[in-house]
Amino acid sequence: MAELQEVQITEEKPLLPGQTPEAAKTHSVETPYGSVTFTVYGTPKPKRPAILTYHDVGLNYKSCFQPLFQFGDMQEIIQNFVRVHVDAPGMEEGAPVFPLGYQYPSLDQLADMIPCVLQYLNFSTVIGVGVGAGAYILSRYALTGLTSSIPEMILGHLFSQEELSGNSELIQKYRNIITRAPNLDNIELYWNSYNNRRDLNFERGGDITLKCPVMLVVGDQAPHEDAVVECNSKLDPTQTSFLKMADSGGQPQLTQPGKLTEAFKYFLQGMGYMASSCMTRLSRSRTASLTSAASIDGNRSRSRTLSQSSESGTLSSGPPGHTMEVSC
Repeated sequence: MAELQEVQITEEKPLLPGQTPEAAKTHSVETPYGSVTFTVYGTPKPKRPAILTYHDVGLNYKSCFQPLFQFGDMQEIIQNFVRVHVDAPGMEEGAPVFPLGYQYPSLDQLADMIPCVLQYLNFSTVIGVGVGAGAYILSRYALTGLTSSIPEMILGHLFSQEELSGNSELIQKYRNIITRAPNLDNIELYWNSYNNRRDLNFERGGDITLKCPVMLVVGDQAPHEDAVVECNSKLDPTQTSFLKMADSGGQPQLTQPGKLTEAFKYFLQGMGYMASSCMTRLSRSRTASLTSAASIDGNRSRSRTLSQSSESGTLSSGPPGHTMEVSC
C-alpha cells in the first residue's frame, strides 16, 4: 500500500467565537480495488477510536457531513476524537472522470477498502457514521471486518491497551510481523481454534487439577491478568508459584526477559535442579540481607521459603510447596 498524495488544506466553515481553523490532511492510498481518498481532522487521542464517515450517492464527505460537523454543539465531540472522512472513488473534489469502460467497485469491495485506510493510519477501532450507501458500506465492513482485523485482534490478545496506545518499537515490530505474515490465513485458523477452546475446569481440591509444580507468570498490565489470577486460585497452592511482574504487559518474555529468567531459575532450583547455578546480579545484590535474615531465624531458614525484596519488587525461591504472589 503506497501513499499517492498528501496535501495540507483548511476546512472551509464559519468559525465559532474563539475557534481557530482546524487543520486537515488528505491522503490517497492504493487498495486491491483501486485508489481511495480520505481526509483526516485532528490528532489521535489515546484509548479512543476515530470517527470514520462514509457519504451517500451523489455527495462527497463535505456536502454530506460538513453541516453536521460545523454545528455548534458538535464541537465538543470533535475536540475529543480524530475524524476520518472517506470519499468513495472518484467522488472527492477535483477527481478526474474515469475512463470509458472503467469497472466501478461494488459496495462490498468499497467496504473492503476500509481496512487499507485503517492500516495506513494505524487505527484499530473506529466509530462509523454513514448515510445511505455509506451506511451500507460501513455495515458490510462491520460484518466482514473481523477477518480483515485479525492482526489487530491478535495484537489485543498479546498486548495491553496501554502498550498498544503507546505504540512502542516493540509494538510496531510485532504489528509488522503479524500484519505482513505470509501465512496470515494459517494464523487465523490457529486464532479461531484458540477462540473455540474448552474450559480446563480446574478445581482446587477437586479431581481436575495439575499435580505437578507450576509457575504462573503474568504482567501487571497484561490483558488477561484477571484470568491468570483466577487460574492461580483454582490450582493446588502447594504446587503453584505465582509471579505478577511489575512494569510488564502481556508478553513478559519480551519486555522483562532478565526478571523472568531469574524467576525461572528459582523455580528450577525449587524443583531440585541447578542448585549450583550462579546467581544473577540482581540476586547478588540481595545476598547480604538474605544472609542476615537467615542467621536471625536460625534453623527455621531451612524450612521456609526465602524472600528477597528490593525497590523493584519481590522474588521468592524454595520448593514447589509454596504459593507466591510477587512483583518483580
